[in-house]
Amino acid sequence: MKSERQEKILELIESNQIETQEELATKLKDLGFNVTQATVSRDIKELRLIKIMGSGGSYHYASFKENNSQMNERIVNVFRESVISVDHSGNLVILKTFSGAAMAASVAVDSLEWPEIVGCLAGDDTIFVAIREQEQVMPAMEKFKKLTK
Repeated sequence: MKSERQEKILELIESNQIETQEELATKLKDLGFNVTQATVSRDIKELRLIKIMGSGGSYHYASFKENNSQMNERIVNVFRESVISVDHSGNLVILKTFSGAAMAASVAVDSLEWPEIVGCLAGDDTIFVAIREQEQVMPAMEKFKKLTK
């Protein structure tokens, strides 16, 4: 049921400019899905939906993957402008950012989808990036350093 609902969400946002979670929930209910706003909110997070500006100037939901080429440059720019140092400890790459910028920069890390990255955790000015294998840490650090230039 969840996978069917999420597939339908992707179809809906591709064919409609859906601006709010409530609007998305209503459309799903019209199609026979029994959803709450909390369920829709979780689906949005799991599907990594983003809001983009439409032609009329209003924001609507879109698939991150669908807009990856357009968004990739913006995200790399956020990363480049936010990260001030790259270090490591064990299997972790530690990215230091300007205060308050770690969450935005971590979106860039997640969007990279590098196979060596297991996941990341962001605070206010620090991101811990878990690297799968010890021998992948130094190459990952170099890749991060290249992104900061």
